Amino acid sequence: MTLDGVLRLNVGFVVTVAYALFYICLDKKSGFVAALMCFSCWVGSSVLAARLGPSLAVKVGLASQLLCWTGQFLGHGLFEKRAPALLDNLAQAFLMAPFFVLLEVLQSVFGYEPYPGFQARVNAKVESGIKEWREKKQIKKNKLT
Repeated sequence: MTLDGVLRLNVGFVVTVAYALFYICLDKKSGFVAALMCFSCWVGSSVLAARLGPSLAVKVGLASQLLCWTGQFLGHGLFEKRAPALLDNLAQAFLMAPFFVLLEVLQSVFGYEPYPGFQARVNAKVESGIKEWREKKQIKKNKLT
């Protein structure tokens, strides 16, 4: 089934709907923004795929995935000196990380919080996680020397 021969009800559409519903269930306001972004990406990728044709669209998709994942691993390795969360928890990496980034942007630009004190709780957890990571790193370092 297609709309204008471009928008197809396919696996990409099903995944988009799943992401959109999941994000809306987490928080109605920011979830709605995330859902709009998901649908915009689906429409954009569908239009691009229709214009490029299946063969070139797959190549462009693979190239962009390789470029972005390489950047993700290099960025974590060079700047954070640790593996990305992808290696710890796939659901967190593919579902929660994009939503967390959106919440960070909404908070930074508009001061949005899903509930009062949200940002303070997130900052406390992040600081706690960093402290724990540094302690583990120091213990490993001490064992090696």
